[in-house]
Amino acid sequence: MDWFPFLDPNHLLLALGIALLAGVVKGMVGFAMPMILVSGLGTFLPPEIALAGLILPTVVTNGMQALRQGMSAAWVSVLRFRVFLGIGLLCLLASAQLVRLIAPSTFLLILGVPVVVFALIQLAGLRLRLSGAGRWVEALFGAIAGFIGGLSGVWGPPTVMYLTALDTPKLEQIRVQGVIYGLGAVALFGAHVTSGVITAETMPFSALLVVPAVVGTWIGSLFVDRIDQATFRKATLAVLLIAGLNLVRRGLGL
Repeated sequence: MDWFPFLDPNHLLLALGIALLAGVVKGMVGFAMPMILVSGLGTFLPPEIALAGLILPTVVTNGMQALRQGMSAAWVSVLRFRVFLGIGLLCLLASAQLVRLIAPSTFLLILGVPVVVFALIQLAGLRLRLSGAGRWVEALFGAIAGFIGGLSGVWGPPTVMYLTALDTPKLEQIRVQGVIYGLGAVALFGAHVTSGVITAETMPFSALLVVPAVVGTWIGSLFVDRIDQATFRKATLAVLLIAGLNLVRRGLGL
């Protein structure tokens, strides 16, 4: 195709379907869109094009998610998690410049293994609680999320681990994730304009994926209001476990 020389028509339809699925999952639990997109698109596209494809859908859907309860609520979330956001932004901008120099497999393993362990422990009934933790813990999780996010476009797992360990209420957790991921996606876009991942060829592809991603997010959001806190937490941990296993799989090259 003239607009997408790296895609044939069948793969284009598959890409749209993957974006729709990623939106549905995101609408239900508040995260996992970048992981689903980069993993799904990466099965038939080069990693750099898969990474470029997820950026605009992530910006738009996270903006919807962050502002669902209004601008004032979103601003409260920015102030509350300002250390996470600030440290994460710096680490994201730095690591994004390494995307063409370092194979992300090592970083995916470093991220995926702790995510799997965390999710299994939590699902088994053991609770990691950070409600009394200091700012250094917030900074640590922000640094990990930002550094991995700049390399792979995926910063959800450490963010969800942190928010879940804080026992963040369902609606607030979804809003906070939208704020964190939305600002991170904007920063990722800027970083990869300079890194060369965003180009005249990849930009229209990313823009096209916005449509199914938004539709999927709307569909998923219809279910989230019907889920109680305990069920939401279990669903979040289940998605986190699947995401962690997928990160390990990608890191091992399987």
